[in-house]
Amino acid sequence: MSRSAPEVAAAVTRVFTTVFDQLAAWRTPIEQLIAHSPEMRPAELDSAVADLVLPHLVEDDPLLVGAGVIADGEIVRGRDVHFAWWLGPLEANPVLGSTTEPTRLDLSTRGYTEYLRDFRALEWYRIPATTRHAHVTGPYVDHLCTCDYILTLTMPVHARGAGAADDDVRMVGVVGADVAVRRLEHELLSAFLDVPEPLALVNEDGRVVLSTEPTLQVGQIAVEWAAAEPCSGTPFRVLTGPAASASK
Repeated sequence: MSRSAPEVAAAVTRVFTTVFDQLAAWRTPIEQLIAHSPEMRPAELDSAVADLVLPHLVEDDPLLVGAGVIADGEIVRGRDVHFAWWLGPLEANPVLGSTTEPTRLDLSTRGYTEYLRDFRALEWYRIPATTRHAHVTGPYVDHLCTCDYILTLTMPVHARGAGAADDDVRMVGVVGADVAVRRLEHELLSAFLDVPEPLALVNEDGRVVLSTEPTLQVGQIAVEWAAAEPCSGTPFRVLTGPAASASK
């Protein structure tokens, strides 16, 4: 039995809603910890975040390839930025090789990390800081950890000042998770293939996340695709069209 493009778009929404709901569930205890420890030690944040995210990185066939909290120096004593971030088990990773247990992201072992000094300008931080809402960055090649196409979902983490007014709330970091595009294909491709016409899942810039049209590869811009079905609550659309041309 074939599916329609709106049904496929709804399937996309369900996957991303699951991740957003998980980020919201992690954010609550993190904000409670910040409220009780406005200038915490890095190890205190690390322990709390590890307890939250590690079980989800080691479950059978995990959707998330990495997760954690990135905090600015306002709440982590003695740091400009602190990554409390873990990667799940990896197969044949160019950086870490094959791993069977979660790995803590250690920036001291990574090359090309100078760009993180201005982390507030990076999309996964800048957009939540501007909108105060969750955001999806990508698809992009993650040269820091996975060396593969990923989508990064981030949600602002807030702290309240000495007063209780709403305008005294400020963003002090993000809670986030990475989803590998290859893992997303495993989750969604069968639904896409149930539609007789070729389909492409694209972000708001028209960049391809996954496609059933062989000429459209991840990261390319889809062109000459007319019909579009929005994926509610996400920046994505499902495009329907004939065999299409594409350009980078």
